[in-house]
Amino acid sequence: MFDTLIPLTITLSRAYGVIILAVALAALLSPTRMKATLEDFERSAGLSFLATLFAVTLGMALVIVHSVWADFPAALVSLLGWAILIKGILLLAVPEGLLKLGSALAASASMVRAWGVFALVLSIVYLVIGFAARALAGI
Repeated sequence: MFDTLIPLTITLSRAYGVIILAVALAALLSPTRMKATLEDFERSAGLSFLATLFAVTLGMALVIVHSVWADFPAALVSLLGWAILIKGILLLAVPEGLLKLGSALAASASMVRAWGVFALVLSIVYLVIGFAARALAGI
């Protein structure tokens, strides 16, 4: 169904799919807890700083090991790595603004559920790529 030049694309796509699925299920099954978690994150400068460092480190590692735009599956995996890195950098540069945006986007349980549906669809895309793609080369 999907072909990719990079075998790592398949592994990362599976991992992304599982992680995003877990977040989607949390948002769909417990939206008030997710909202409270975001509020706690916004109030705690130390927690948000540590999470920011984690996001920057993870994003940079993903960009270093997989910044491939040769085919659709690889590009989708690379795009998420870049998104994680950019989010981490923005959280370092303008934490208040980005955290307030996050709070606004999770202002109600129905909005959290809507984001949960989006995450569910995204997880399905990554899981389909991860389990249906074939690696054409061993780079």
